[in-house]
This record gives sequence, C-alpha cells and structure tokens, in this order.
Amino acid sequence: MTDPSQTAFLVDQLERVHAGDPWHGSSRASLLTDVTAEEARRRPASTVHSIWELVLHMTAWTREVARRVQGGKAADPELGDWPPLPATPDERKWRAALAALDEAHLALRDTVGTLDASRLATRVGDERNAALGTGVTFAQTITGLVQHDAYHSGQIALVRKLIRSGRG
Repeated sequence: MTDPSQTAFLVDQLERVHAGDPWHGSSRASLLTDVTAEEARRRPASTVHSIWELVLHMTAWTREVARRVQGGKAADPELGDWPPLPATPDERKWRAALAALDEAHLALRDTVGTLDASRLATRVGDERNAALGTGVTFAQTITGLVQHDAYHSGQIALVRKLIRSGRG
C-alpha cells in the first residue's frame, strides 16, 4: 500500500507551483496577478507563445490530468494541446481564462486530496508515450504536471519581462 503522506505531498506540490511559495521562484498566480489582457496576448517574437496561450495550455492539461485521476482514459486534452485565443481577446475574456485556470487547479487539487493513496502506483495507459503522458503512474503524472507548470511559469516570467521591457 502507498503511504497516504505521498498524496498530501502531491497536493502540496500542486499548491506551491500554482499559488504557494515554490523553491524555483515565483508561483504561477503571482506571475499572472497583474498581467493585462494586452500583455497576455502579445508575443515577444513570432515563434514564442503568448502568456494567454500558455495559460490556456496549462488549463487544458490540468483538466486532462484531473480527468485521468478520476478514472478517465488517457487522451489529448478536450480543448486541445494549445487551445486558440478567443477571436476578440479582451480584459473580460482574459480574466475568465485566469479564473478557468484557478478552477482547474482547485478541481485537480481536491481530486488528488481525496485519492486513495494506493492508486498512486497505478499506471496511466499501458505503453509509454511521453507526449501523451502515458505508461507512468498516477504519482508520476501528477508530479509531471507540477514540472510542466513550473516550466511554463518560467516562460511566463520571461515573456512578461520581455514585454514590459519594451523588447517584446
């Protein structure tokens, strides 16, 4: 049987990367707190994702991991890997995107918090597919999402810095 403290640890890690005090730097929520819709939709270069695109991507994968933890078969996120920005991005839609990310995070955190710790060692999918995140345990899937979010939070920090410095 898996140690129940592992579930508590995973919940803590999800919370730290989202809105807590992570070791790697600023939490995602603190990086996004004062970003405007105008800043969020700008790309510092044509090949760089915007902050808004990163938020939609993280929301899609957070929802997908929650769906898997709740017993769903591994698949691409329902909204797609990189959901498109709204046709007419504005401040209201940007705030809605941030709220959706918060809601997805809370739903996953609460789901993981009630997960029977013995399920953490269960495999997600049979074959290893790194892009889809299969062939690993639920514990590795949740940890992978924390790593995913830390990585993209770093991108958000860099994009925000470039945009605000006038170089993006």
